[in-house]
Amino acid sequence: MNPPGEKVFELLIVEDNARFRQMLRKIVQSRFPSFQISEAENAEAVLGLIRHRKPNAIFMDIRLPGQSGISLTGQIKRLYPSIVIIMLTHADTSEYREAALESGADYFLSKEKTTSEDILDLVQRISG
Repeated sequence: MNPPGEKVFELLIVEDNARFRQMLRKIVQSRFPSFQISEAENAEAVLGLIRHRKPNAIFMDIRLPGQSGISLTGQIKRLYPSIVIIMLTHADTSEYREAALESGADYFLSKEKTTSEDILDLVQRISG
């Protein structure tokens, strides 16, 4: 339980793969049980969730139905520049990495190479 007046850290997971979304949620909750975690499986749901939940950070997949995570990241950063966006994807190429960072992503992580501990360490730094 958080002390009165202390802001709860809000995290949004934007990922179309339900199994991966749930796994990422479990990883984060294992170390940060007080975090409020929301989920979205497509770009359509994201902006409404952001307005409602006001997340501090977003895990964003590059490939989403309807709109790419890269273009969605650019849109979010224009509207909410303080939100930390972590691109987490199977598409770990220099082109995707460059496009993600140009769109405003703060971090770019490979789903294949990033460990649970890497994710938790990054979340610790961000939530600081």
